[in-house]
Amino acid sequence: MKKIIYNITPFTTVDYKDYLSCIAWFVSCNMRCKYCYNSQIVNAKSGNYTPLDLITFLKKRIGLLDAVVLSGGEATNHNLLNLCRVVKKLGYKIKLDTNGLKPDVINELLQNQLIDFIALDYKAPQNKFTNITKINSNKKFTETLDMLIKEDFPFEVRTTVHPNLIDEEDINSIILDLQEREYKGTYYLQNYLHTQENLGNMQEPNKIFNKTLLNSSLKIEYRNY
Repeated sequence: MKKIIYNITPFTTVDYKDYLSCIAWFVSCNMRCKYCYNSQIVNAKSGNYTPLDLITFLKKRIGLLDAVVLSGGEATNHNLLNLCRVVKKLGYKIKLDTNGLKPDVINELLQNQLIDFIALDYKAPQNKFTNITKINSNKKFTETLDMLIKEDFPFEVRTTVHPNLIDEEDINSIILDLQEREYKGTYYLQNYLHTQENLGNMQEPNKIFNKTLLNSSLKIEYRNY
């Protein structure tokens, strides 16, 4: 069995609201976001744990943890179906962190009722999407976004803000797009976390992000600000 999990965070109270969770960090990603600080995970060809290792860990945590967060990298780069079936049988809730580029994979998990919550990363407005993610099209992302809205599935939309890459006008463009697609949830803005290594060799921002310039027609919450 392949070691597709880079690391397992055994305990977190903040990554899945209201639930004590662990995080499984899956290797590889289909984006190369400039601000990404998980470069070792994204570029890894192999991890340190197999899905069986995760299941073994979860069996020992029954009654102590409520949920499992599937993160990365990009978890949907891997076959999650059988893993999620076992995790659900053990009684855990499952949250998926995703960039949304695999709508078919996500839809299969939804139709089999194997996911309880999704955090969807809205990386950038269309005119900046390629520059920030190094992916040529955001069509697959919008397909996932529309699907989750149509299915009325519990999910959140979030954007990481590095003011040198994303400004207030960009966020307002995203807010307008979300409104037009009839997204009703909270929109989360996450402050860029600077580390010594990131995929775009980004430095600390030298611009200020002015929250007062944002369109207030959606409920916005801020993380790490």
